[in-house]
Amino acid sequence: MHEPDLVRPTRDDTVATAGSELIGGPLGRRALLGTSWWTPVRVVALVAIGMFALGLIQKAPCYNGAWFFGASSQYTHACYSDIPHLYQGRGFADGLVPYFDKLPGDMDYLEYPVLTGVFMEVAAWLTPGSGSIQHQEQWYWMVNAGMLMACAAVIAVCVSRTHARRPWDGLLVALAPAFALTATINWDLLAVALTAAAMMMWARGRSLAFGVLLGLATAAKLYPVFLLGPLFLLCLRAGKWRDFGKALGGAAVAWLVVNLPVMLFAFEGWSKFYRFSQERGVDFGSFWLILAQNSSDPLTTDSVNTLATVMVLLCFLGIAWLTLSAPRRPRFAQLAFLVVAAFILTNKVYSPQYVLWLVPLAVLARPKWRDFLIWQACEVAYFLGIWMYLAYTTSGDAHKGLPTDGYHWAIGVHLLGTLYLCVVVVRDILMPERDVVRQAGDDDPSGGVLDGAEDAFVLGAAAHPPRHASHFDGPQVEWGKQETLDSSP
Repeated sequence: MHEPDLVRPTRDDTVATAGSELIGGPLGRRALLGTSWWTPVRVVALVAIGMFALGLIQKAPCYNGAWFFGASSQYTHACYSDIPHLYQGRGFADGLVPYFDKLPGDMDYLEYPVLTGVFMEVAAWLTPGSGSIQHQEQWYWMVNAGMLMACAAVIAVCVSRTHARRPWDGLLVALAPAFALTATINWDLLAVALTAAAMMMWARGRSLAFGVLLGLATAAKLYPVFLLGPLFLLCLRAGKWRDFGKALGGAAVAWLVVNLPVMLFAFEGWSKFYRFSQERGVDFGSFWLILAQNSSDPLTTDSVNTLATVMVLLCFLGIAWLTLSAPRRPRFAQLAFLVVAAFILTNKVYSPQYVLWLVPLAVLARPKWRDFLIWQACEVAYFLGIWMYLAYTTSGDAHKGLPTDGYHWAIGVHLLGTLYLCVVVVRDILMPERDVVRQAGDDDPSGGVLDGAEDAFVLGAAAHPPRHASHFDGPQVEWGKQETLDSSP
């Protein structure tokens, strides 16, 4: 038995084949792989850093003045970032301690989870405290950009190494335009990097390490905790309770280690993130905003919270049924993408950097260049749409930018693009032969202990496998493994 060959997208993906013409064409049959310093993972990491640098250049008009002069110029240049504004707005310029010191403005405490607050504070420590406030905010953004660049490289490397036979899929992350454009808007890359590392650990069968990393990711952003839901269902279907218990325990302990000290000694500040999420009204990017701006009697925040919760729970129930009744157990990455996408689609706000949550999961769930680029085009359209809309609303009588109706179309494009990718992933689950990963002969390379495991509990049609008309002598591929069936009665 020899080690299976790496999957080469320029051979199997028509879009990747066409795109490779820019760098000399598809990889040749006689190419020597693994004999050079330029391994796939290193190439992916360098490309990710290069694209991140291009994203920094795209922010140059704001760095040189648009963040500080003119209400709408940072929007017309599409280079807005929360980072420089919150340096002073959240007390870092004045040396206030997050969660413990009350803020003087309309936001009484820092409205971010604890680990993100720690990240922000570390960047503040590294920012020179001399010079004008503009100079300090520029330095603060640059320090954060350097730290976030490291996170971007970690994400690209982890995605490349999660599917052992598909390292080149990491190029989808590295080259994603929406990834580069939104990477330094906020601090989401920290949670995304920890989640990507957790996925890689689970793929390697290290369930405790997965849990610890996922707990840390949840301490930086809420969405990673949703991955425990599909993991529970997959372990239920495969009977892998011990590994799920390790993952759950590691996540709980890691989250408590980060949160408990702040929770005990500064509960008011610690709980601000959760209270703010609950009290926040309908905001940018959601279909709730379209309904509110086209209604003479918009729903209250409490009503939207209730309806959004009901909708996302219904989506989760649908994903649960799909997990337990699919003809072949879904891959972990597919379900992870679906649960996060369901939360994003039903949420009352969609900030443009939320696309970062989905990029690595989308690559692992559906590593097909055509579908990924269609979705990315929709996200870039939304990225431009929200800034042009904000330019319109802040330019006074000049009305420079995109009016409300145009912004609603931009939201619709974002929603349709994400729904399209969800539909394709669901189709792959229902028809595993259409799954790009499984077409290459794998079962669930991101599944760890689930990879190649047999079912222990199923529902619906999966509980009644089709009967064959006659016995079959010879090899049959099941769950990514080749077994010889005995034809004796």
